[in-house]
Amino acid sequence: MIHFDWPWISALLPLPFIIRYFLRPVEVVNEAALRVPFLSEFSSVSNSEHRVDIKQRLFFLAVLAWCCLVLAGMRPLWLGDFVEVPVSGRDLMLAVDLSGSMEEEDFVIGDKRVNRLTATKAVAGKFIERRIGDRLGLILFGEQAYLQTPLTFDRVTVKTLLYESAIGLAGQSTAIGDAIGLAVKRLREQDEQSRVLVLLTDGANTSGEVEPLAAADIAAREGLKIYTIGIGADEMIVRSFFGSRRINPSADLDEVTLHEIADKTGGRYFRARDTEQLEQIYKILDELEPIEKDVQRFRPQSALYYWPLALGLCLIMMLLLIRSAGVSNNVNE
Repeated sequence: MIHFDWPWISALLPLPFIIRYFLRPVEVVNEAALRVPFLSEFSSVSNSEHRVDIKQRLFFLAVLAWCCLVLAGMRPLWLGDFVEVPVSGRDLMLAVDLSGSMEEEDFVIGDKRVNRLTATKAVAGKFIERRIGDRLGLILFGEQAYLQTPLTFDRVTVKTLLYESAIGLAGQSTAIGDAIGLAVKRLREQDEQSRVLVLLTDGANTSGEVEPLAAADIAAREGLKIYTIGIGADEMIVRSFFGSRRINPSADLDEVTLHEIADKTGGRYFRARDTEQLEQIYKILDELEPIEKDVQRFRPQSALYYWPLALGLCLIMMLLLIRSAGVSNNVNE
């Protein structure tokens, strides 16, 4: 259905007629007559009926243009059907490691070997899509921690900014403590029962101003629950000039600290060695932090004002062109 935000503007419709009634047209001053021998040469000047017809058409166009402008000023909207949206009231922050070690290609997606960040984007993106009703935020950290997206219901924006992140964007080292501290700062003013941080990293704390366990103590006092995810394979075959050898690409992963962070804050620690385990972890997180089914209803709106506005402006342009053409003809005569 069509709805008008400002219907009272329709009271302006008779304004041109009121102005025309109170402001009389300027009287034409009679000039001195000119006697000519041949009246047929000036027959076009005496064609009064044609001039009256043009004036009536111009007046009609002017009235139509005014009606279009008033209609646009009333701000017409198209209201769609009611849509129910579940709202949980939960504030969930994602903290993703962008340090140089995330470039290690020890994950597989569709028979193709990819780096850790690419696998994280693919799995976390699906997790973000499922969090209908939660306010999501995104922290990217490396040598420093940055708030990429504040808490918002706009899951599309959070997912897009996660996909646009790049390894090394926040530095090459890892500041886990700073990421936790930033999450505490951003969630401190929110409801204590709904503060959740999901922290994903593949290394140990090698940078930053705050120690991870000290930051975890602060998070525990503020009621922030932290789920930590250690990402990276345990074994990887590396081929070189001297042959193949097995290495542990996750040798730098500090699982002890990540486990303590989760324990201090009432969360859990997960280990993701491949894409399947990472997907399973995010499904478990859905179960641990279920979405409540409080429902809010709203009606989608689409603005329609630009249609009558565009038509009114086109009619005004036509009036100006016609009047300018009429003035030119009078000058030529």
